[in-house]
Amino acid sequence: MTQPGLPEQGPHRPDPQDPPGALDQTAQQNLIQEVGRALLRSMPPAWREVTVEYRAVGGHAELAAQLLAPNGTPIPLAVPNEVAELFARLRHGMHEPDRGTWISALYRLQRPSSYSVDFNGDHEPTWTRTPRPEEFAAELRTYPRAGANVPGWLAAGAGMPDATGSATRAPALRTAEVFDSVDEHGHPQVDRPGIDDAELRGIVDYLDRAPVVLAARSYDTDQLDPAAPADVPLTFHTDGRWIWPGAVGYYLRKHGVPPDAALVAHIRGAGFRVPEVDEQARELAVSVITGEGQR
Repeated sequence: MTQPGLPEQGPHRPDPQDPPGALDQTAQQNLIQEVGRALLRSMPPAWREVTVEYRAVGGHAELAAQLLAPNGTPIPLAVPNEVAELFARLRHGMHEPDRGTWISALYRLQRPSSYSVDFNGDHEPTWTRTPRPEEFAAELRTYPRAGANVPGWLAAGAGMPDATGSATRAPALRTAEVFDSVDEHGHPQVDRPGIDDAELRGIVDYLDRAPVVLAARSYDTDQLDPAAPADVPLTFHTDGRWIWPGAVGYYLRKHGVPPDAALVAHIRGAGFRVPEVDEQARELAVSVITGEGQR
């Protein structure tokens, strides 16, 4: 969701003893806005935007924040403890019966006060510290999910048997799409934050240098310039956490089309350095791409 600004209003503070899922839509929105106001109060005089990712499972929680300076330089940012507490209350209050609650949230605040937030309820985030095994079981006790809604990484961490269904065998890999949608004329559409010039080269290099796990001999037509020679790579890359088509890097490099915001945040969090990807991780990525991992 994207909003133009943060209205001035009193904070919403639900009772900490409220049961999971007690926040209605209005209360959720109030807490989301309160996160933004807490960040604004802690910003230095010169800033351009800040990205905050909150990750939690069971009693394990971690928060990573990054400030983008006016010159485009990314700088690690220490934020008030209040921000993590707000995210924790929001996560608790957004639980849905049989579906659980979200595992990570990506909050982006741009000067002067516009913001967007994306919630991830299914894919394992990139942890700074690996959660203890008991935290996965605690997650499912506190925020129960129907068997079909338990992702494979969470089921495995909680020690659930494979009999819970195919969802428990799903690989813990996220897949980035090239575009968000197409309009009524078939033209590709995206609604994502732009990429700063200072980060462009690092992100493109990361996308292109990650191992290729599948590739065709031919090239695809450029959907934004159909008259140009076909030179869009028909490849898939992985870094062991994400999978993306080679077209993601192509369209960013040639047309400035920003990748999935969560993938961009992941690349920033990795310091724009592609990790080592072992053979098992590559095979897992291939199984996701081809659908073998869901059979």
